[in-house]
Amino acid sequence: MQGIKPVIVMSLIISSLLANAEDRGKAYVSNQEGGVSIINLNTMELEGSIDIKAKNPRGIGITEDGRYLITANKDDENLSLIDLTTNQFVKHISVGKNPEFIRVFKGKVFVSTEPSSSGKPPGDGQEEDDKDEAKIPARIAVVDLAKGKKIREIISGPETEGIEFSKSGKEIIVTNEADNTITVHNLSNGKLLKTISTEKYGGRPRGIKVAPNGKYYVSTLEFGNSFIVLDSKFQYLKTVATGESPYGVSFDREGKRLFIATSKSKTLEVYDTANFEKIKDIPVGRRCWHFSFSPDDKDILLACGKSDEVLVIDSEKLEVTKRIPQKEIPWGIVTYPKAVGSIDNIK
Repeated sequence: MQGIKPVIVMSLIISSLLANAEDRGKAYVSNQEGGVSIINLNTMELEGSIDIKAKNPRGIGITEDGRYLITANKDDENLSLIDLTTNQFVKHISVGKNPEFIRVFKGKVFVSTEPSSSGKPPGDGQEEDDKDEAKIPARIAVVDLAKGKKIREIISGPETEGIEFSKSGKEIIVTNEADNTITVHNLSNGKLLKTISTEKYGGRPRGIKVAPNGKYYVSTLEFGNSFIVLDSKFQYLKTVATGESPYGVSFDREGKRLFIATSKSKTLEVYDTANFEKIKDIPVGRRCWHFSFSPDDKDILLACGKSDEVLVIDSEKLEVTKRIPQKEIPWGIVTYPKAVGSIDNIK
C-alpha cells in the first residue's frame, strides 16, 4: 500500500493538470437591459449571470490577474466592481455622466464619460444621431483599483468612443465621434500631444487598435464606411473602404488579420494586414458592435445587440458555428484568460 500512494497522488496531479489545460475559460457579456452573462467557453453555453447592482451596463473589462470584472453603468454614472472568485458585487465607483467604454491597463480603469451625449441607444431600425447635442469635451475617468476611486480625468474630444494605448504604454489614444478627431495624450498627465482630424477621410471615428507589433494603428470611421491606418507616429497612411457603419475592430493575436464589425452591413469583415485586401465578409446579426477571440484563438464571440444573441465564429473557417441567445441587448464581451478583441487587448 505504501508503494501505491505516490502513484495515486501523481495520477491525481496529472489528471488535474490535464483538466486545467483543457479549460478554455469564460466569456463575460454586458447586457444593456440586464447585468453580465457568463458563457462557459468549454461548452459555449450560458453558465449564469452576475447582478451588478446597477442599470444599463455597456463597457466591460477584467483586471490582468482575473480577480475583478468592471462594468460601466450609464444610468447610474458609475462602475460596478465584481469579485470573480465569487461572482459577487463589491462596490460602485462614481465616474461621471454616461460612462461607456472601458479599458483596464496597469491596475487602473480608463472609462470614457460623455457629458454632451444623451447616452440613449437607437431604436429599432435607427442609428444614433447626435448632431443637435452640445459638443462638450468628454472625460476619460482614471480609476485606481487599489484605492477604489477615481483619481483624475483626461480631457478628450466630444463624445469619446474608443480607447487604446501605445505599444510603449506612454500614450493613450482616443477617438472622438462628435468632432471627427483622434487625440493622443500623455498617459501619465493627460496632456494633449496630437490631434488628427478624420474629416477628409470619413466622419465619426469609433474603434481604434494598435497593431501587435506597435508599428501602426487602425481606426474605424462609422460615417465614412471605412477605416484609416496611421503609422507609429500617428501620421496618416491610407484609407480602406468597408461595409456600412464599421465599429468594433481587432487584430488577431499575431497581427496577420484584421477584423471589423460593420453594423448596418451586418457582417464581420476580415482583412489581410499585409495589403489590407479583404479576405471575407462573414454574415452576422443586427447591431453587432463588439467581439472577442477565445483565449485559445480558436473562436470569435460577437455580441449582437439587436439580434439578442452572441455568435460563435470559427476563427480559421470564418464561419458562424453557433448562436447563443442573449435577450437583454448584449453590448460588450471580454474573456478570461484574456484574449484580443474589440474591447480588450494583450500587452
